[in-house]
Amino acid sequence: MDEIRDLVAAHLPGYVPRTVVLLGEGADNVAYEVNDELVVRLVRRAEDAAEVAREARLLTAVAGVSPLPVPVPAFAVPELGCLAYVKLRGRPLLELSPSWRSAHRESVGAMVGELLAALHTTGTERLAAVAVPDDSPPEEWLAEAGDHYEAVSARVPEIHRAAIEAFVATAPPSGGYPLVFSHNDLGIEHLLVDPVHGTVTGVIDWGDAAFVDPAYDFGLLYRDLGPVALDAALCRYHADDAALRQRAVFYARCSVIEDLAYGLETDDLRYVDKSLAALDWLFR
Repeated sequence: MDEIRDLVAAHLPGYVPRTVVLLGEGADNVAYEVNDELVVRLVRRAEDAAEVAREARLLTAVAGVSPLPVPVPAFAVPELGCLAYVKLRGRPLLELSPSWRSAHRESVGAMVGELLAALHTTGTERLAAVAVPDDSPPEEWLAEAGDHYEAVSARVPEIHRAAIEAFVATAPPSGGYPLVFSHNDLGIEHLLVDPVHGTVTGVIDWGDAAFVDPAYDFGLLYRDLGPVALDAALCRYHADDAALRQRAVFYARCSVIEDLAYGLETDDLRYVDKSLAALDWLFR
């Protein structure tokens, strides 16, 4: 904890780091919360330190185009793999109850649609210098979904197994889309919301942001919040594109199997429960 205090004091003159608590640990980063208002994140691997400067530039650029709040860098120390930013208010949508998510899925979907419209137009123009393409072929997505299904099939309700097995054996949708800048991991764990008013108060974890298929983040929204949210998002996105919707459904089906595998592997029931619930609208 003293290391974090020293970092903050050295890079924010006049700021007094009174409290430092461990916020979370992941495979790539360790995050601390300072004074309940600042997040200080350190990379675990030395080889990832070089990405800190790029991510700080990316977050600054995203803040200039996003209609929703995003983490704004307070300081970065690339040689130490350290990035600090002001904490956003709200709770991760993943932490709220399924009934709360169901009640607010349309309004959340609409706000996500506005976000994606901005990222896929203005963001694509401004972020070419700090983001790279991430466009795995659909065949690779489908092969990975098949592998994940083999690992989790015993936990999948029997009513859904035939549909999933037919999906992983079917040809994927065709490509031919322009790449756009997007969050590239827009699951409900990365959406912060106001539990009282139901508004989206922030979008976090931009580490995977890249130039991708515009359908991908729509697919994650559909996976986590269902068809009502997808319809609301596409309406605000001003798109009635059958091919985009088809690819969104494809990504939703692939990623829900991956999320289920992740939840089972890590014993995180939040991912297990939301994935099993989503099978009802993804594999009827």
